[in-house]
Amino acid sequence: MKNIAALILSSALVLSTPALAAGDVQAGEKVYKRLCSGCHQIGESARAFFGPQLNGVIGRQSAVTTDYVYSDAMKSANLVWNRETLIAYLEAPKKVVPGTRMIFWGLSDPEKIEDLLAYLQTFPAQGLRSTVRALPGP
Repeated sequence: MKNIAALILSSALVLSTPALAAGDVQAGEKVYKRLCSGCHQIGESARAFFGPQLNGVIGRQSAVTTDYVYSDAMKSANLVWNRETLIAYLEAPKKVVPGTRMIFWGLSDPEKIEDLLAYLQTFPAQGLRSTVRALPGP
């Protein structure tokens, strides 16, 4: 009986817990450093550079950081950077936001996108790196 109760409780916890990013945080850090860090900053001392800082980007409204001057296209995009919009944007930025100033051809490897999202989600808005947290849904 104890085993059945434990199984029911663990099943309930698993089903009620939001899904974590499927990617690898360490691999995502490598993707970030190779593809993103030339224009974006992340972490405690992050600030706008050639692109906006990315602390707390997951779940954030587009074009809202105060230390970056966004393109008119990004200002009018009215997106929330959740899992789906970030995946689409990372795959084809100019398709998701025509007129964006972001100079990036896109990332077609789903595994690298998942890794990057796993890494980005470890940085909340304050920029202090945290443990992995769940990605907000649509």
